[in-house]
Order: sequence, then C-alpha cells, then structure tokens
Amino acid sequence: MQRPLPREAFLQEDTYAKTRLPVDFAWTLIPDAYTSQDFHEVEQQEVFAKSWVPVCVTDEVREPGDFLVVEVAGRSIIVARNQEGELRAHHNVCRHRGARLCEGTGHVKRFFSCPYHAWAYDLDGKCLGTPLFTPESEVPVEARVAFDMADVKAFDKDEMGLHPVRVAEWNFLVFVCLDPATPELEHELGDLTERLAGYRLGEYRLQRRVEYDIKADWKLIGENFMEYYHLPWVHPALVKVSPMDDHYRWQGAGKYVGFCTWPIAANTDDGGWKGLPPVDFVEGQDAEAARFIWLFPNIAINVMANHVVLLLARPDGVGHTAEVVYLLTHPDSIAASTDPETEIDSLMTFWDEVNKEDIGIVERVQDGLRNPAYEGGRMCYRFEESCHRFQNMLIDRMLGIATIPAGDDAETVRMFGPRDKAEQA
Repeated sequence: MQRPLPREAFLQEDTYAKTRLPVDFAWTLIPDAYTSQDFHEVEQQEVFAKSWVPVCVTDEVREPGDFLVVEVAGRSIIVARNQEGELRAHHNVCRHRGARLCEGTGHVKRFFSCPYHAWAYDLDGKCLGTPLFTPESEVPVEARVAFDMADVKAFDKDEMGLHPVRVAEWNFLVFVCLDPATPELEHELGDLTERLAGYRLGEYRLQRRVEYDIKADWKLIGENFMEYYHLPWVHPALVKVSPMDDHYRWQGAGKYVGFCTWPIAANTDDGGWKGLPPVDFVEGQDAEAARFIWLFPNIAINVMANHVVLLLARPDGVGHTAEVVYLLTHPDSIAASTDPETEIDSLMTFWDEVNKEDIGIVERVQDGLRNPAYEGGRMCYRFEESCHRFQNMLIDRMLGIATIPAGDDAETVRMFGPRDKAEQA
C-alpha cells in the first residue's frame, strides 16, 4: 500500500495506468482522487480552473442588475446581468485593496460598491469612480475635495476595472471559465446541443431549488449518477418507473456521459416522473424517454418531456460536496396542468427521495475509500463503461490533454443486454 501518493504523482500518466486500460480490463480511479488534500488542490487548478464550470441557472440572473456570487477553483466570481441584458462575470475583488465586493445573491440598480472604501464598478466591471462621484454621498459637500482623485498621478479609472471572467449561457445554464486558453463552451458540448434541440430547453423556467450537504467527493456523486449497477439495491422505487431492461447508453461526441430510460414506466404508489403534462412539441423517442447527461465536470442534466432536473455538485473541500438541485418546467406544461403546484411538488418529492438514497450510499463509499486497505477495484464492463468514460475525461484534464471523447456508433446502446451490436436495440 502506497497511500497517500506524493503530490507530483497526480500529474503523471503512470499514476492512472490501470484506469487507462480498456474498460474490460480497467480499474477504478485511484482512491487518493477522493481522499487526498493534495489531489483536491491539483484538481481545482487543473480541472476546475481550466474547464467551463456550470454555476447557476439563467433564472437566477435573468433581469438586468441581478447578480450571484459563486466560487470556482478557490476564486470568488460575480456573475451579473448588465443593463443591456448581457451576462458578465468578474473576479469578486476590488481593484483598490482587494476586498470582496459582494456576497450571496442580489440586485443592484447600476453598480457594485466596495464596502471598504466605496470604490464603485458598473455591471460591465468598469470602474465608475472613487468615493464621492455620486450625488447621494453622505459626505458634506465642503469635505468632498479631500476625497477627490483627479490630481492623483498616473491614475486612470479606465485601467482599474474589475478583472473579467469568461461567461457563457447555454439553454437554461450559466457557465464560467477562468482559463483564456480553454476552447469555447460549444467545443466541449460537442453534439449535445443538437441531440437535445427538440426539447427547446432555453424556454424552461425554474420552479424549485434545494440544497444538500454531502459528506462525499463530488466525483462519487457523478459516478453514482451515471451507472445503473446499483439500482436494485439502492433504489427500489426508482426501478419501478425506470426498469433495468430499458436502460441505454445515449452519447455522442462531447465532454459528457449520456444515457436514457426508454420508455418511462407509469408512476407507482411510490411516485414517479409522470403527472405534470408533457409538452406537445417534443416528438418521437424524446417524448417517451428520460435523457440523463453528466456534463463534465460537475452537473447532471435530467431531461423529460414534462420537466428537467439538474444536480450541480460543487466541490467543497476534500470529501465534501455542496449540491444544488434545480427543477425546471416549460410554460406549456404549467398552462396545461389543472394543479401545477401539486404536480411539481410530487415530482420534487420523488427526486428528493431518490437523491437522499444516493447521498446515503456515496457517503458510505467515501468512508470506505479512506481505509488504506482499499487500493481500487475492477470496473464492471457491462455496467460501468460510463464511469470509465468520465474518469478518463478527468485524467485527461489532470494531465493537460485536450481531447473530446467520441460517441457510440449506435444511437442507443442497451446497457444491460448483449454487447454484440447485432443484438443491440
């Protein structure tokens, strides 16, 4: 046993040799990836500081002046909507003495004001001025000259704006990227936009938002989400509406893992995904399926014809995750329902129960991974190809390898049936 590994090992290809094997022979990601402080710190810089990271849904910053403070790779970021309705993101640090400008969420009319010395910045990050440039200042007029910066040598407000951060909006999600060298978001999405186009996801609106405190690494949440091996033992209610034989891989070229249940079964006494009326513009298999996507690095996107649920897994230190779950619906579903609030509550209750079952098991896994006796395990090729795909995406990012995984040859590949393509659905 050689745990923990030295920090430099996490940037070396040999460290991941067993996970790099074809899935039929592969071992899981090294245990240190979930338990080591050094790995966590390297991961923050190599993965989260160099990826397009989802930070919120559009409705949280929909109106001009709306803002939200998020943390990505240890940096505090302000995401805001400017007066023209465009998204902007900036480092949450005053250019004067470095104070954090904002906390949490909120709304401003025109500008952010530093709580320390009142330097102000508009929603585009431009430095509007130093104290007393606003007429509503409480400092007496005769004393304002003491604060006038006009005669300060080599001082130019145009050079003192907030440091910008790349920001992008995709359907109902907002992303930021700290690294100017990372390709545009569309590059990493690959064909996902096209594959989900029939749902018109940009029209969906936020209905519910719930936070969970999880004592497990964010990757365990993702890996648990993307494999169905555990369902019979962990989710007895879920398998009634998402039968084991109806699971398919559903993924193309892009930095994501995709799979689906088709068709969705009817609700049971334990609940389910039906109830709220589906939209009538979703057609074909999309109208009968539940699409599940884990978009790298850290968000699950669950899409059905009557609602969408997102699971945003935010790393919060070693072995700890702050998860936010969003439930969104299309206005057409709400308009067609006779009791939308009750139906939304029923959906949220079902998702909450399933999520809590997952939380319980991943926390047990986290506890087990801390035992030095565990050195990794063999992948189950039939059920864990999705985990293998995700773990290799992570390794690529840790090693600075810019790759976009290819997709399956077939549109839907049965996850539990024969592997021979001639026998696949």
